[in-house]
Parts: sequence; structure tokens; C-alpha cells
Amino acid sequence: MKLILLGAPGAGKGTLAEILSRMCNIPTISTGNILRAAMKNGTPVGLKAKEYVDSGKLVPDDVIIGIVRERLAEDDCKNGYILDGMPRTIPQAQALEDAGVNIDAALSLEISDEAIIERMTGRRVCKDCGTTYHIVNIPPKVEDKCDKCGGELIIRKDDMPETVKERLSVYHKETEPLKEFYAERGKLKTVESSSTVDEMTKSAVKALGL
Repeated sequence: MKLILLGAPGAGKGTLAEILSRMCNIPTISTGNILRAAMKNGTPVGLKAKEYVDSGKLVPDDVIIGIVRERLAEDDCKNGYILDGMPRTIPQAQALEDAGVNIDAALSLEISDEAIIERMTGRRVCKDCGTTYHIVNIPPKVEDKCDKCGGELIIRKDDMPETVKERLSVYHKETEPLKEFYAERGKLKTVESSSTVDEMTKSAVKALGL
């Protein structure tokens, strides 16, 4: 099962990737993580990426795809994988295809912008131990205090309403068109993400025919 997960920031891609990874016994390949690992290990493509990062530039698509290909060639990807954070744009999806990276399904997590804003702006993180809470879904026992260590709960900059709206706007403009790209190839599956994690998982399992 070679999968990519599509969905707005906060739609639950990370949570679902973790569940499907365990269920299917396949790795989740996070482009951010493998980029850092390739740079640290000094692979040829990693060194190339490091030049861009060190000079404060964005790493170009062809270099990212080189790193993804390197990682997908490793043994643990033989039975499949879940690509996380890639592709983000149609040119990236096209370049992956051209590089011979073919996926079985693109799973799109559907959720309204309003639900995302409510979900993300309600998130609180302990500034000491990093435990995550939600003021509605997973509230702490004592307001603004971590259950585990008593640390102060803060709103991350990424979860501020104006940041969330900006990230949603980028998603709609750059990443959402991928739904059509994969639909044309008969690979798009959709899952309702505004429900509970259990319901979202059941829906994903059904959509993928697992």
C-alpha cells in the first residue's frame, strides 16, 4: 500500500498516518525528517539540500524528490509507505510520477475551514513537557496547567487564528488542486475528518479496502 494523505493543516493527517502505519506495518515517510536525516548523514542529495538550507533558500523540488527516492529505495519501504508532507503542489506530484514514484491511493481528509479553525485555535501545548491538550476535546484538569507536570499551557504561533487562516489559504491555493490531479488518475479516496478519530479511521479503512 503506497499512500499519500491530503488535507488541510489540522485535518488529522498525522494522527491517521500513525494509525495506518501500525495497521499496515508500513513506514510513514515525513519529508521534513528525511531531509534533516539526509543532510546529517551527508548523502549526495543531502549535501546539495544543505547548500540551499545554509543560504536560507527553499530546497527545490528536484532535490526533495531525490531525497524521497533515496528513502523509498530502503528495505522497510518494500511493502509500501505513507508519504507525509509530499507532494504539496501539482509540479511536485508530476515530478514524483516522472521519477517513477507511483502511489496506490491519495486519501483526502475532508473538513470545513470553520472546523479546522475551531480545532486548531483550541489547541494548547505544555511549554515544559510538550503534552498537547484541547480546550473542548481534551481539556486539562486545571485550566492552563499541564496534568502531567504542572507546566503552563500555551498557544503555539502556528495555532493562532490569523496563522491558521493564512495556512488554510495556502493549502486551498497550492495543495487542494492535487485532489483533481489524483481523481483524474482514479486514485483519490475521500474521508470525512470532522468526526472522532475512531470514525475517521473506520472511514479510511473502508475507503482503502483494508
